[in-house]
Amino acid sequence: MSRISVFSAPFLLGFEIFEERVDRLTKSADGYPPYNIERTVDAQGTEQFVVSIAVAGFGADELEVTAEDSQIVVRGRQKDEAGREFLHRGIAARQFQRAFLLAEGMIVKDATLGRGMLVIAIERPVMPKIARRIEIRSV
Repeated sequence: MSRISVFSAPFLLGFEIFEERVDRLTKSADGYPPYNIERTVDAQGTEQFVVSIAVAGFGADELEVTAEDSQIVVRGRQKDEAGREFLHRGIAARQFQRAFLLAEGMIVKDATLGRGMLVIAIERPVMPKIARRIEIRSV
């Protein structure tokens, strides 16, 4: 049985890659670590997005943020320290990977870590609308 997708509409040309990315994102979403996404618009119409990810217990050297293939990928890797004896272990040293798909033209400005929160600033500048007339040639 074939799968029908919104991206398979005949008037959506070249959007197959978005379907692949959305599939990849939905398969990897397990809810950890929790995150917020905030959106603001300035007076010029530029959109700013702030992604805040709860990464308590992770240091900056244990986190990696990369912008690749129109997405942000955040990875966290903690190592158990040898020689530590826990009487109770409620905070696990857990690895994670979380990805956020970016629309065309979005710019990752920076990432900061403080108070157990990794904050990634993203901007979508106002893009000029360009229309051009396509000449029709006879063959």
